[in-house]
Amino acid sequence: MSHIEKKDARPVSFRIVDLFAGPGGLDVAADVLGHQVTGIEWDKDACATRSAAGMDTFQGDVREYSAAHFPRAQVLTGGPPCQTFTVAGHGAGRRALDDVLRYVERLKTVAKEDEAEWEDVSRVWQEISEELAEKAAEAEKIKAEKLEVETLRSVERKAIKKSLQERGSSPEEIKSVLKALRASREPELEDTDLKHLIEEYSALGVRLNDLKAKLEKLGDERTGLVLQPLWWVIERSRRPGLKPYEAVVLEQVPAVMPVWEKYAEVLTTLGYRTRTQLMFTEAFGVPQTRKRAVLMARFGETDIPEVTETHERYRPLAVPAESSTTEQADTLLWDTAEESPDGTPKAAWVSMETALKKARSLAPHLPDRPAFTVVSNYGTGGDPGARGRRDHDVPSATITGKVSRNRLVHKGTDTDLPDEFARFTFAEAGVLQTFPVAYPWSGKDQPQQIGNAVPPRLALHVLRHVLEPELTGEEARARLEQAVADLETWQPSEPVKVREHGQWEGHPLTGR
Repeated sequence: MSHIEKKDARPVSFRIVDLFAGPGGLDVAADVLGHQVTGIEWDKDACATRSAAGMDTFQGDVREYSAAHFPRAQVLTGGPPCQTFTVAGHGAGRRALDDVLRYVERLKTVAKEDEAEWEDVSRVWQEISEELAEKAAEAEKIKAEKLEVETLRSVERKAIKKSLQERGSSPEEIKSVLKALRASREPELEDTDLKHLIEEYSALGVRLNDLKAKLEKLGDERTGLVLQPLWWVIERSRRPGLKPYEAVVLEQVPAVMPVWEKYAEVLTTLGYRTRTQLMFTEAFGVPQTRKRAVLMARFGETDIPEVTETHERYRPLAVPAESSTTEQADTLLWDTAEESPDGTPKAAWVSMETALKKARSLAPHLPDRPAFTVVSNYGTGGDPGARGRRDHDVPSATITGKVSRNRLVHKGTDTDLPDEFARFTFAEAGVLQTFPVAYPWSGKDQPQQIGNAVPPRLALHVLRHVLEPELTGEEARARLEQAVADLETWQPSEPVKVREHGQWEGHPLTGR
């Protein structure tokens, strides 16, 4: 009998393998719930953080590993990098998504055939992998050529500027010519030598655009990475000597939802009950507005209902156009308090100040600021100059890898806070992602690690929901309340050594 089919009052501990594990957002949530997690992560800086946090890790490209390497894992989780699908312009994101959906359909066709031998299933994956590898190799050649052309264009541009200066052109005339070149327009010039330089520059521009179009057509290597979790599930389900995962949890940006829905079709043919859900992080107690597309699956006959939101969603009131710049921070409009499906009133969303105040009670060294407004590094409404603004008493905007560039100003003004208060510390940025304040961020580019991570509090809700279906009502609420408290006060264990591919000896998931 499967663990998740048992009716045991005490939650069972699962062994989880986490693909594209990052610095450990899902892992720390699993840890406080009592599960054992092994993460696979290629980025050495994220691995440094994982090591300092005591998170079991294999460093390397997920494509170098397989489900067969970890036969004792009972649960598969992961968040493959899928930024390709959100690329704006020229339909590149849509093409990448369509490519993945076609590959998933090929895998679905062979995976659902009861008569298909493992060799047949494996051969289809090998064919897909080879196609993707050929595209990646071709893309590398084109990238090298693109870099060469960009270097030549830079040289030509400098030559044009120098030639204009030598001919006595005014700074305004030089600026006008260079502006026309940036806009792919050839300025009207009579000088033959200069005209020749500009023609060469324009020809390089045509060649550069052609290379960019070829790269878009070939796609991004991340297009293939998003297929990895599905293949791991198929391998565990169809390869002789292996058993299906008892549960699967995958998450990514909302643009990936069509992939998860296609995944769900395949998992259904393999004996899983599935659920896809667009989740609003602030509706689960995260002090930040962020949307995540989540796929949940359990092997067997137990259905998966939606994960119930425990907190109200944040709905900012639109600011009138005539409002001044310093008044454009989000404000709220509520008609009635929200209720859960069972009639239980939802808690209010969590503000930045509430989360940071609680963190200061655990780590007094954190800054104690006056009322502030966060001025985003990003523009809004398509205007790079219109910086998004959030006051301290509402949830944060989505925490990204640029979080350290956000300015903190006195509320209701454009006046920067003193230097020691003018930016969120890494610990504070982690808290806004619901990492414990004691999480040991390490390595380089820590803001990027924080921005890319799964919010642990959201992971708490999903993992408890999928892995503990026997808990309902008051039992489930009590379990979550305790887990949230444990997450906030979590402390790192002893640092662990990061393993590499082939270092299987003595690992609990490898059976060696």
